[in-house]
Amino acid sequence: MDFLLLVINPGSTSTKVALYLNDKLIQEATLRHDVHELDKFDNLIDQLDFRKQVILDFLIDHKYQINQIDIFVGRGGMLKPLYNGGTYLVTEKMLNDLRTCKYGTHASNLGALLASSFAKPLNRPAYIVDPVVIDEFEDISRVSGLKLIERKSIFHALNQKATAKRHAKTMGNNYEDMNIIVCHLGGGISVGLHRKGRVIDVNNALGGDGPFSPERTGTIPTFPLVDLCFSGDYTKEQIHKLLVGKGGLVSYLGTNSGVEIEKRISEGDTEAQFYFEAMGYNVVKQIGALYFACKGNVDAVLITGGVAHSKYFINYLKSYLDKIVPVFIYPGEDEMRALAEGTLRTLRKEEKLQAYW
Repeated sequence: MDFLLLVINPGSTSTKVALYLNDKLIQEATLRHDVHELDKFDNLIDQLDFRKQVILDFLIDHKYQINQIDIFVGRGGMLKPLYNGGTYLVTEKMLNDLRTCKYGTHASNLGALLASSFAKPLNRPAYIVDPVVIDEFEDISRVSGLKLIERKSIFHALNQKATAKRHAKTMGNNYEDMNIIVCHLGGGISVGLHRKGRVIDVNNALGGDGPFSPERTGTIPTFPLVDLCFSGDYTKEQIHKLLVGKGGLVSYLGTNSGVEIEKRISEGDTEAQFYFEAMGYNVVKQIGALYFACKGNVDAVLITGGVAHSKYFINYLKSYLDKIVPVFIYPGEDEMRALAEGTLRTLRKEEKLQAYW
């Protein structure tokens, strides 16, 4: 049976949309929103009708009617921890949690809301796939070292899971039979240990721990951070921005662009080279930690995300890893395809549809 899917991935100043006929991409676009237009809305959820109309205009431009769509798929938002990865049916409980931003405010909260707003009047299903709150941790992975604080699983679950499953299929194996370390290199960096189909440990890529990234600090020395917080020089919001947005390479080099940094390196900028390699060194340490957490029983390390396009950075990582474990490069993060593929696996009964309770 053929399915026509509308895939919706909202960002802070854009909405990505795509049409798939089964797993074949038909149309795709990034619909950019003027910041001044968005400023008219008091809060994120108030943008719903505005973004809905933009998507309808996209369909009209490509000569599609909304009633031609069989399946609606949205990017999963900030929800309660979900203890199984996979595809989730959008429910009223989920929609209420997203409308109220109960577990956090992020543009991705609009994904399920938009998908449902189209699907419900047509009595058709809406889904989300592997949101950032997928939590398959083992209990030992949650222990932080301070009883008041528990480690949380917040990471690039959609791309990590899709990349691991794609790799397993390419190797002629089942994802559930492999041990894989997946390293997502984007504005934030997450390194996850996928053991037999579950991500049992991963750094919190959003204001948590792990390697520093193009714009996030990752793990930093604790006492100096405490001193910074109580110095009186920064508000709580400013500290948050230093940790996520103005940290990492932005802090050291004034840019989060790997392309720009590589250009500077090629022109002899030794400072750019030093900090780019320092980021790589931190990534290698995180991979090494998970390698030994799996007792060295790792089938492959997969490198994905936008920075994986950088040959310089990849060669730096491989100089540490190649003699120890097989390394495979999957550059970019094809989120739209990952959303479509995850939904199709469920529709084809290859995976169980998950429930949001």
